[in-house]
Amino acid sequence: MIKRIFLTVITIGLLMTSCSDDDATPIIPDAGVLSGGPFTFVAGDGIVDNVSGITTDPNAIGSNRTFVVTDLDGNILGLPGDITALEGVDFDGAGVGTCLIWYLRYEDGLVGAEVGMNANNLEGRFDLSNSISVFRNPEPDAGTLSGGPFTFIAGDGMVDNVSGITTDANAVGTNSTFVITDADGNILGLPGDLAALEGVDFDGAGVGTCLIWYLRFEDGLTGAEMGMNASNLQGSFDLSNSIAVYRKPQPEAGTLSGGPFTFCVDGEVDNVSGITTDMNAVGTNSTFVITDADGNILGLPGDLAALEGVNFDEAGAGVCLIWYLRFEDGLTGAEVGMNASGLQGFYSLSNSISVTRNEVSAGIISGGPFTFNVDGTPDFVSGITLDGTAKGTNSTWVITDASGNILGLPPTLADVEGVNFDGAGPGVCLIWYLRYEGTLTGASMGQNANDLQGCFSLSNSITVTRN
Repeated sequence: MIKRIFLTVITIGLLMTSCSDDDATPIIPDAGVLSGGPFTFVAGDGIVDNVSGITTDPNAIGSNRTFVVTDLDGNILGLPGDITALEGVDFDGAGVGTCLIWYLRYEDGLVGAEVGMNANNLEGRFDLSNSISVFRNPEPDAGTLSGGPFTFIAGDGMVDNVSGITTDANAVGTNSTFVITDADGNILGLPGDLAALEGVDFDGAGVGTCLIWYLRFEDGLTGAEMGMNASNLQGSFDLSNSIAVYRKPQPEAGTLSGGPFTFCVDGEVDNVSGITTDMNAVGTNSTFVITDADGNILGLPGDLAALEGVNFDEAGAGVCLIWYLRFEDGLTGAEVGMNASGLQGFYSLSNSISVTRNEVSAGIISGGPFTFNVDGTPDFVSGITLDGTAKGTNSTWVITDASGNILGLPPTLADVEGVNFDGAGPGVCLIWYLRYEGTLTGASMGQNANDLQGCFSLSNSITVTRN
């Protein structure tokens, strides 16, 4: 609690010689306890956010009074003079963050009680109460729901569970749930988390289409009940995109086996192999379908030979999904540029096999070159920087001699700056930055950097000359 009282100190001797019985006793301000709240609002939703129910201490003391609204650092944002003015403040316009409300009692001569000043710097005779928090949360945002779409055969007695669905890491909202609706938005279920969602057996729903949504919301939401319609939700909330769950009759594409595949986007041809279809698959017509992660159709190789002839390196970095499609005549939507979730007719899509295409770049390193004397004094490099364009899950620094023989693999820049090059004797060292995916071979002391094998990228080198 911000609380400071400045009192004029008068010595006992001065009181005895100059004070009479008629002198007034100085008032010592006491703001007491401020009651109410805390308050939580959704910032920036256009709805007026006013506090209410705040009460001051009836035993508060001080000739003058005001409320003080500050940020968390004590910077004064407003000075509503009474409870009516305080309850008229619209906190919606303050944006995301936290405000503090204080009650101030003070005597004439107070300095620093101004908007733009800091409550920690008040000077005079005053007292600040405890504070009440006003939390201004961001507007709910469910983000993008990823995974699927899913196609099941209705009524075949096999448990049909979805898997691999992920929510957006940047989703915002105090509360969350998944929502399962039919195609018209009627709510069929509200699994509270991913585990509950993955436990739903869609086989029992019969032929049709379900939609899976992700819902983020604040307290007070109404309409989120089975039997209601998701279009009638009321409150502060956001629904993500939907993922379709198709419950189809036969045909049956069965299980597609093989993979998954991981390639490096490096200009070399990347073909899949070893994929097999289910020998029990049923359907007059068949084709393979290649989509991106959102189900957009990128290619329709008609048979396994055509599929194994696809060069995935040309697609650039990302993830492709390979599906097997069995269908009857009359199927629509199976075209490049369309989305597999929009297929219409009698068909069955198998499970998908992922083709992950990693792109690695070590970027450019700056600094140096460095020149040291081999004189017994420790020699450290410094000031080396990365340009921020590097790509790749894993990284390390590599120190080689002029021929590329690996002398050290300091994992971080701090470790590079901790290397004493004086101990290496005369010669030339090269410092490189390495980014890579998956398993990298050859990255060990005594090996040569020219013989690295895997999905990797080496930056330019910085020279360290030891005279």
